[in-house]
Amino acid sequence: MRRLPVYLLLDTSTSMSGEPIEAVKTGVQLLVSTLRQDPYALETAFLSIITFDTSAKQIVPLTELPSFQFPALRASGTTALGEALGLLAERIDAEVARTTADAKGDWKPLVFIMTDGMPTDDWRKGLDRLKRTRTGIVVACAAGQGVDTSVLKQITEAVVSLDTADTNTIKAFFKWVSASVSTGSQKVDLTKKDVSELNDLPPPPPEVNLVL
Repeated sequence: MRRLPVYLLLDTSTSMSGEPIEAVKTGVQLLVSTLRQDPYALETAFLSIITFDTSAKQIVPLTELPSFQFPALRASGTTALGEALGLLAERIDAEVARTTADAKGDWKPLVFIMTDGMPTDDWRKGLDRLKRTRTGIVVACAAGQGVDTSVLKQITEAVVSLDTADTNTIKAFFKWVSASVSTGSQKVDLTKKDVSELNDLPPPPPEVNLVL
């Protein structure tokens, strides 16, 4: 079976304390429960979570949806986005099967990044490492007004923003992520092609703004 790997990179720095981090927890639960009801996603989608604050950690390795365990998320520290990008590249290289002469590998991973602030480390170093890794579409979400979207635009062309980092907007973002994974699962199953552009995903809801 060819898997569709999905990686969530979640900002858990101090600025996410309170409502934002609680909304992210609810959003991840909503994402998984929704995907578990989708036969395409249930068959192909595998989910991993990487958090970043003062350091980056993979708190959930790439896991099939029925076995996914909800992680504990706590907000503290700074915003090591660069380290998270480097760790993402390492985990994709380790966890995602490549195509060989004998067998088809996994589909290119879908990556969703959510942050509410500015990186506090060398994000370009992490990006350089990620560019040497095989990915599908990478979507970066700027949650609230404290994000320089020009930095995210250098990481990926697919950048969206939320006007506020409150429960309703973060929930809307995760609903869109779940719809995107469902669409991606169906696309790879029916067309046998990777999801590599924003046009491959459903249009975002009103709370999620495309950054052009």
